[in-house]
This record gives sequence, structure tokens and C-alpha cells, in this order.
Amino acid sequence: MIRRLLRQQARMVFSLWVFVAALLGSGAALAHSSSNSYLTLSAPSGSLTLRADLHLRDVDLVFDLDADRDGQVTWGETERRSAELASWLDQGLQLSAAGQQCRLGKADLQASEHADGTYLSVQWLPDCPDIANLSEVNLALRYSLMFAQDSLHRGLLKVDLPGLQTSALLSPERPEAQVSRADSSAWRVFGRYIIEGVWHIWIGIDHIVFLLSLLVLAPLLPSRQRITQWPAAPQARPVLMDVLAVVTAFTVAHSITLGLTIMEWLTPPPDLVEPAIALSVVLAALNNLLGVNSLKRWRLAFVFGLVHGFGFASVLLDLGLPASALVAALGGFNVGVELGQLAIVLVFLPIAWLLRHTRFYRWVIVAVGSAAIVVLGLFWTLDRIGWLG
Repeated sequence: MIRRLLRQQARMVFSLWVFVAALLGSGAALAHSSSNSYLTLSAPSGSLTLRADLHLRDVDLVFDLDADRDGQVTWGETERRSAELASWLDQGLQLSAAGQQCRLGKADLQASEHADGTYLSVQWLPDCPDIANLSEVNLALRYSLMFAQDSLHRGLLKVDLPGLQTSALLSPERPEAQVSRADSSAWRVFGRYIIEGVWHIWIGIDHIVFLLSLLVLAPLLPSRQRITQWPAAPQARPVLMDVLAVVTAFTVAHSITLGLTIMEWLTPPPDLVEPAIALSVVLAALNNLLGVNSLKRWRLAFVFGLVHGFGFASVLLDLGLPASALVAALGGFNVGVELGQLAIVLVFLPIAWLLRHTRFYRWVIVAVGSAAIVVLGLFWTLDRIGWLG
């Protein structure tokens, strides 16, 4: 019966690694490159304005804009489909005020340059009934563009209205955002950003793989032999303390750089941060293969946790933190990240503990899994520095 249980647990762990590898192998797009659109509700001249920015490569998935098949989508190719685009946008964006539908009006289509390429930028001046006071109105924005083509696509909404600054993340599971003073209270902001933090960890495959790389050796006792010959840990307490040290070091480190970046005291460019995150995955997995006992895993977690914190900050900045509830948003996101990590630990660690005596765990999970992560991490690194085209 024990052997049967171990075989079942082995299949579960193997399936987990296959699942992660499949996500990673589907391309670098899943490593902090999932598509986002940027939505803004503002009143720059006293009139309600809605703006949407979508990457041309995402729009191309729907409209096949690359007419000359040269692999590049130009603004000229996009502009020729402006009527179809305007109709598509009107169907995928609905704004209402106090429960009544707003007329978006004529869409003003333009091109804009962002850090990751050319975007389709669209602006409307919505006509909403009974909207005399923007600071008191209850708005609702529903967004469904791109969800059918990419389930990981997200709409990042920033609201900057008189007396109301907030933000929201729109997804297939949560396609509508409520915009009102009640939803901008500190507690509501805190709760909303907990969800954003959990979600970011669960779609941040590089963060997940980095964490797993630091956990796989925890149920084994270090020795001078190859890692495939390390003995199983006889007691659970040292293993739990080791895992606690790793998770705590990572938490403290990313909290430091997350706060520094949000407060604009330290803002390294994404062109440096993203390759460094990928490189941290490589080094964590190499540490498993080489068995570098002198470099404790909690130290590795702390050093590279500083780097991952910059990556977390970029997500928060994209969301547009509400100035009136900055501490609540920052705290909620950080709590969400920790809850997301804890869920991963609670799933992986008990299974690893049960399998620690087996050759399957040492060879397949630790050795083969770490080697695969090194290769994938190198792929991410080269892709993010632009060496793969």
C-alpha cells in the first residue's frame, strides 16, 4: 500500500513538472511577456475620456493585419482596417454610468510607441446620462477584447478622475470593473491588490520555477557526493526551517526593492531587470546540479529576491497605483504574492517529503528537472536581451 501511495505521489509530482515545463516550453511569452492592454478613464479637460492602448501584435491575432506577409505589422496596414477595428472595439468595451449604458461615440484611432513596440491607441469621449458630477458617479467598465484569442491577456485599467484615483485588472474571470468612491476605500484597495498579487505569482512562470528550484533540495541532506546520492532528511523540522528561511529571505528581499521602486527611489530599466530574473532561474537550478553547499539557498533567495522585486514593481506600476491608497495597494499586493507562494509550497513540499527516499525524486525531479530549467532559463535570458531575434 505504501508503494502504491508513493507511485501515485510520484505521478503527481511528475505531472506538476510536466505542466510547468509545458507552460515554459510554449515560449518566452509566458515568462513575463503575456499581453496586456492599457485602459484609462480620465477627465483631462473636465470631460470624461476613455482611452485604450493595445499592442499591434495582439490586434493582428484577430484581424491578420500583416497584408504583405513580411512579419511586421505597420500602421498603414492597420489604418486600412480602421472601420472594422472601430466596430470590434465598440463591441469589446462597454461603459455604463449609474447602471445606464454610455455611448462611446466616434473612436479616434492613432499609433503610439511603448517600450515593447507599436500600439493601437484609441480614444473616446463617452456620452453618459446623468453624469454632472464625475467625482460622485458610479461607473462600470466591461472589457472583453482579446480574451478569446489569449486567456492570459489582461486589461490594466487606470482611473484618474476628480477625487478618485484607482486601478483594476480585467480578466476573462473578472471582465468588469466598478469605479466609485466606495470601491476606492483603503480596505477595498487592499483586498483587490491581494488578488492581483496572487494572480501575478500564478502567471509569473519564472517566479514559480525559481521558487521550485530553491525547494527541491530541502528534503535531502547535503553531502560531498553527487546530488543524486544525497540521503533523505530523517526529520521534518530541519526541512521546514530550511524552507522557511528560503521563503522569508525571498519575501524580505523583494519587499525591499518593490518599495524602493514604487517610491521612485530606485528604478532600474526593465531591459536589465527581465534578463536578470531569467538569469536567477538559471543560477538557482545550477546550484541544485552542482550542489554548492557554501552558497546557502536562503542567501541565493535573498540576492535574487531583490531582482524579482523589481519585476513585481513593474506590474504594479503598469496597474497604476492609486495615490490616495498607496500603502494599502502596496501592502495588499505584497500579501497576495506571499499567499501565492505559500500555495505553491503547500502543494509541492508534502509530495517532495513523501518521495525524498526514491531514485525518481533525485534523478527525475532534482537532476532532470533542474537541467531542463537551466536550458529554459538560458533561453529566456537570451530572448530577453534580444539575441534570439
